[in-house]
Amino acid sequence: MNKKLRLTISILVIIFIALVLFYPKYKPLLAKKIKGQSNQQAPIREAQQKLNAAGFTIAPTHLSELINSTGTLKPDEEVDLSFETSGKVVGINFTEGTRVKKGDLLAKINDLPLQAQLEKLVAQLKMAQAKEFRQRSLLDKDAISQESYDQVQTDVQTIKADINLIKARILETELRAPFDGIIGLRYVSEGSYTNSSTKIAKLIKISPLKIEFSIPEKYSSEIKIGYPITFKIDGNNTVFTANVYAVDPKIDIETRTITLRALFPNRSEELKSGRYAGITLEMSNIDNAIAIPTEALIPEMEGEKVFIFNKGKAQTVKVNTGLRTESRIQITEGLKFGDTLITTGIMQLRQNLPIILDTVIVNK
Repeated sequence: MNKKLRLTISILVIIFIALVLFYPKYKPLLAKKIKGQSNQQAPIREAQQKLNAAGFTIAPTHLSELINSTGTLKPDEEVDLSFETSGKVVGINFTEGTRVKKGDLLAKINDLPLQAQLEKLVAQLKMAQAKEFRQRSLLDKDAISQESYDQVQTDVQTIKADINLIKARILETELRAPFDGIIGLRYVSEGSYTNSSTKIAKLIKISPLKIEFSIPEKYSSEIKIGYPITFKIDGNNTVFTANVYAVDPKIDIETRTITLRALFPNRSEELKSGRYAGITLEMSNIDNAIAIPTEALIPEMEGEKVFIFNKGKAQTVKVNTGLRTESRIQITEGLKFGDTLITTGIMQLRQNLPIILDTVIVNK
């Protein structure tokens, strides 16, 4: 047992002596190797700390303020057709859904009693005119007084007035188109009794079309007659243009908006009245503006800021904003033309963070 212990101690002593003798010789080589490995890992760690991002160089741009609203397409003219008098319908002269011209006879009420009265008055007029002719001859010979002639002449004028009245009542039995348009569904049949409150059909004119919409009251002074607008309708990607032709002089006190109407030619009648329209108005126009994407702006308690690329690092810049559109914001203070704005990796950015720009686009 003592022999094994002595052997173990002897081996450990030999190893210790060997380390003492050879360590000074290999110490510089070992240190150099460790230093080389450290120098190789440093660039790797530095590269791993840099953030890949995209940005663009700010240049003068044109900026417009857009107002979005909703509206309704309305016909240029629309009327519920009805007779001015009462009676039995004896004729319907239109087909539902067809085009009619102004003055076309659409329906007719029985006017036989009125026609009979007219014939009677016409006969009376002939007799009165003949009498008036004879009385005038006698007056020229001083055979009758002026008063007698005046009475006969009054009778003639009275009969003429009665004839005009009957003719007017006959016209009331005729339903004629007040304007060119498309007639809708009819609500009566021949033989039915009608009066002035009975709706016969609807007549509309959809060329041109009116677009009615509202905008906030603060823009009321900027909208003038002829102001252009654009609009879209559901299910159609076409952008239509129209012009404002009327502005309501009164602001709605409940919604604080003002109502406008624009006119769209609709020459081919591709759009129908009653449809919903999404409307866009281009208001303020600014040339040579500094505009940035909305996603690049970072709101804070003290204000708003952005990050720019400067000498390979991210730099924080406090900014003041102005006009806002759907995708851009005007910067009135803090940035200048030529600055490179960082637009991606916003949540990872911090002051003096090393940046690698993958793409740089010139803002237009």
